[in-house]
Amino acid sequence: MNVPGGGGFQRQILRQMEKLQREMKAVQDELADMRVEASSGGGAVTAVANAQGEILEVRISKEAVDPDDVAMLQDLIVAAVREALEKGRKIQEEKMGAITGGLGIPGL
Repeated sequence: MNVPGGGGFQRQILRQMEKLQREMKAVQDELADMRVEASSGGGAVTAVANAQGEILEVRISKEAVDPDDVAMLQDLIVAAVREALEKGRKIQEEKMGAITGGLGIPGL
């Protein structure tokens, strides 16, 4: 966009966009380092994720391992992983929302 006499305005917008990019990068780094944990089955299965939606660890207690009931263990793992990812997603929304001011930018 070329606005007559708008060079200052364009520079201001560019500076604001660069600042927003720096802030978003800092938050993304913070989210990658953040760990959220969730468990199921009374602590039989624990999933650890970061706030960017990556599963970092799954811990299974010996008591949860029953060769005759593998389906239950699978359900516990899925439940713990889903909860950990949901916790991370909520943190991500809060952190990114604080930067974008609730602009609703897709993918952020």
